[in-house]
Amino acid sequence: MKKRWFSALLMGTMILSLAACGGADSSSSKDGSVSEESTESTEEPGEETEELEDVVVVYSTHPEELLETIGDAFTEETGVEVEYINLKGELADRVRSEKDNPQADIMFGGDAATYMQLNGEECFDSANPAWASELSDDYKDADGKWFGTIKTPVMMFYNTEHMSAEEAPSDWSDLANDEYKDKIVTRDSLSSSMRSAITALIYNISQNDSEDAAWDYIQKLDANTKNYYNSGSMMYEAVGKGEAPVSIAVLNDIITNRDKNGLPVEVIDAKSGAIVLTDCIAKIKNAPHPSAADAFLEFAGSAETQAMVANEFSRLPALDSALPDCPEWMQTEYKSMELDWVAIGENQSDWLEKWETDYLDADKAVASDN
Repeated sequence: MKKRWFSALLMGTMILSLAACGGADSSSSKDGSVSEESTESTEEPGEETEELEDVVVVYSTHPEELLETIGDAFTEETGVEVEYINLKGELADRVRSEKDNPQADIMFGGDAATYMQLNGEECFDSANPAWASELSDDYKDADGKWFGTIKTPVMMFYNTEHMSAEEAPSDWSDLANDEYKDKIVTRDSLSSSMRSAITALIYNISQNDSEDAAWDYIQKLDANTKNYYNSGSMMYEAVGKGEAPVSIAVLNDIITNRDKNGLPVEVIDAKSGAIVLTDCIAKIKNAPHPSAADAFLEFAGSAETQAMVANEFSRLPALDSALPDCPEWMQTEYKSMELDWVAIGENQSDWLEKWETDYLDADKAVASDN
């Protein structure tokens, strides 16, 4: 099967082409234009099934290998071709900008706070996948506008060859202590997990103390941080070499570097809990291929698909029913920090701008050569 991949540039060209062609039918072409034809009904005699369009267009932040694996399996099951546009940090802005003329059917990936913001702007249609009833209320919208598919705990970890368990921080608050001066390295402000960690910590401290106390903590954390890396591999290399023994990352990356790459690191089960992000999926409002969109959403969030993603890409499933078929390390339970992602989402932009402008020491930024 031929997989059609798009860049943002090609997508812009596609949009212009569609506008020029009006409502005429079009078929797939080598330049990446989206097919508008419908497949013939796959209905069996005596069986009523909804006819699916022959394509579903997905905007995503997930790695292309993960997207292709899910897409290939979905196409094999339904015959519907999957076309992906990997937008990374531009995902929300693209969905928002196309609200009045949507070019995609599914938004796949990104944290719950982002989905809450877009839902408030009426960017999503309601859906009712069969697996949604299994989800905790914390991992879905009450009106069926978005659903969690992957849980991503952000946690502290340390190099066991350069720091003992007794010396390691036991909670997030410890990172502001003088004893950790120059003993911390993290990702920079372009990292979605780091941005989420910062805003979650600001919210948590503000709730337990005050916003002034939260910014005092952020200032001390910056003072104790030796370097900010724009590359995850560089950050892990720095921790592995003992440049600084303490860092922050998503759990699956920590486990991968420990178990597969042999890095001498250990996860810290923070007293106040891990910062658990929820990667989500939603059906875009007025999607051009609505039936295929419903089918993809049903497939991508199912327990079988979540277990497949867990085993092949070390992503923790949002559905508990998927866990028995997942790697053993996913059976370990960690405490979760109590967070209100609605409130965080409302303040996220302002907090991140203040962090980057007033507190983040640009002189500590380390960029890769690539």
